[in-house]
Amino acid sequence: MATVPEGFSRSESPEPHKARTRAILREHPDVREHIGRNPYSFMGIVTLVGLQMFLASWIVGRPWWLLLLLAYTVGAVSNHALFVMIHECAHNLLFKSKVLNTLAGIFANFPSALPSSVSFKHYHLAHHSHQGIYELDADVPNEWEAKLVGNSGILKALWLLLFPIIAVTHTFRVKEIRTVDGWVILNWIIIIGVDVLVWQMWGAAAFWYLLASMFFSAGFHPLGARWIQRHYLMGTTQETYSYYGAANHLAFNVGYHNEHHDFPSIPWNRLPKLKATAPEYYENLVSHTSWTRLLFKWVSDPSLSLYSRMLRTDDAGGTPARSASEPVPDAAREDDSEAVMATVGAPREG
Repeated sequence: MATVPEGFSRSESPEPHKARTRAILREHPDVREHIGRNPYSFMGIVTLVGLQMFLASWIVGRPWWLLLLLAYTVGAVSNHALFVMIHECAHNLLFKSKVLNTLAGIFANFPSALPSSVSFKHYHLAHHSHQGIYELDADVPNEWEAKLVGNSGILKALWLLLFPIIAVTHTFRVKEIRTVDGWVILNWIIIIGVDVLVWQMWGAAAFWYLLASMFFSAGFHPLGARWIQRHYLMGTTQETYSYYGAANHLAFNVGYHNEHHDFPSIPWNRLPKLKATAPEYYENLVSHTSWTRLLFKWVSDPSLSLYSRMLRTDDAGGTPARSASEPVPDAAREDDSEAVMATVGAPREG
């Protein structure tokens, strides 16, 4: 019978993505043609926000079971897609202006009921720069969390169900990133204001629909398996995994995670083109084809736990991880997308 590992896996090597980026650019310089921004993504945000607000008003006065069913299906898919757009905004992949990208991310946050867009940007960019550094990567579970959940199928399912709340606890560990700034406060004010407005205009059921949609989109749901798909070790030392299933069509290609980490400056619509341009770098990597199958594997396989993550003591550049008393330089928090664009240019948009 499989047992829970005593701790996280460890690597003495820098994270793998920057080396692969350099190799791909050297052998496939035409990859530069995929780098840029896609301002048309904002139309997707407008459509999905409008859909969710319409459904929130429509569900009022209808049975609670219909509210949950609608939230688990259409609501979860819509909110998940909006979160992917928040992710695109975090990498400044819609507009040239960082301010416009931040505002677009806050707008995409409207139906989520809980403010998260700006905070996500801060911690997600650190995840790219310091993948696997326990003190700097909020994507890594807490030590106490891994011990508590163990390899129990019930506890792993409960962990995923409550993931939107649990993920917030990871940020407390990353003391080098400022938790609250002007943009975070603005994000909170706007989203809480939207929540109050929804409640006053349409009633409590509308708010609960939006909140349920958010929890299902990131919790115990096939879409929630994406959190497992990205970096949980599947019997290998490979740190990042892509998903190449049909649900990418409903999720703005967010499954192309190896591709995204290699080139965070490529927008969602061109990630499949990246894989097609340099197939030899991706086709031999372990990948997933079904989030639903992965969800059941995560719950039922006792060899998988929150410890199934790779940690390192060196950052992406091979330098020692900083202590809790050392602040992360502003340059280290800058988006890798901007760094790549500055190096190779942003040839086109759309």
